[in-house]
Amino acid sequence: MVRNLVARVERFPVRGVFTIARGAKTHVDVVVAEVTGGAHLGRGEGTAIYYHGETATTVVGQILAQGDAVAAGATRADLLTLMGPGAARNALDAALWDLEAKLAGRRVWQLLGLPAPRPMLTAYTISLADPGAMAAAAGVAKARELLKIKLGGDGGPDGDIERVAAVRAAAPDARLIVDANEAWGGTDIARTAAALALLGVELIEQPVPAGQDALLDGVRSAVPLAADESCHDRATLGEIIGRYSHINIKLDKAGGLTEAMALVHAARTRGLGIMTGCMLSTSLGIAPAFYVAMQGQYADLDGPLLIEDRAGGLRFEDSDVWPPEAELWG
Repeated sequence: MVRNLVARVERFPVRGVFTIARGAKTHVDVVVAEVTGGAHLGRGEGTAIYYHGETATTVVGQILAQGDAVAAGATRADLLTLMGPGAARNALDAALWDLEAKLAGRRVWQLLGLPAPRPMLTAYTISLADPGAMAAAAGVAKARELLKIKLGGDGGPDGDIERVAAVRAAAPDARLIVDANEAWGGTDIARTAAALALLGVELIEQPVPAGQDALLDGVRSAVPLAADESCHDRATLGEIIGRYSHINIKLDKAGGLTEAMALVHAARTRGLGIMTGCMLSTSLGIAPAFYVAMQGQYADLDGPLLIEDRAGGLRFEDSDVWPPEAELWG
């Protein structure tokens, strides 16, 4: 069977402005990889990890560089040695999963040996802003069960505590998790966590810069800590053991569903909890992450809600995201 590979950049506007500690975005450029095999087409999507120096253009180039290997029958397992982790491998890995499922006449969850998927709770992101603006956003979203609050803004941890307090006042019944985006290095994290615990925060993501995780040695946090930028794939798992209780698995960081599934197993073996997150992406990028999220404690799969999603995207209802249909992916 002859297989052909194409890749392209697609741009989607952000709903309003998406702001985190590293800056604001008004659009997202995603990369779509497509692999044809016979009468079937497999698709996958990746979002460049800009803080690793990736761009949509470089991601397309990395995918197309595998054209000969794909034509020669390279498998998902082969990609783990042919390519490093990142958005390019994620998009191509997803395309091969999609194609494999279509050729087999099955769904990806069946190939993975998972139970039939059901709707699941997903977090909804409150973008970083001043406390008043974040309270206003939380007020609009207060009916959602789980809110994820982006932190790391002006005022340091004290400013962030004020932001969380404003969100809590606006959404008194919501469950809260927060993402410090590496912004609390050199601060009293135990003190900040204690204050956030009083506000009902359940989980704190990445309080210190990646590579400076030793700052957490000896810290007794009243709120569990999750590694995001500090844990990409199995090769980086060892650095966070004893410092974090959870990891945030993102397919673009891990380099695809194949590695992410292996990371789930490795993390469980080490007693770590699992959150499944996402970059800004369309439903095509979220679809394979859904199957990872089925195996964890937290899902943060709201990327398509934050942008003008592609047609035929995932169904979001109340606080839940529904499993992908075969027409979308897998």
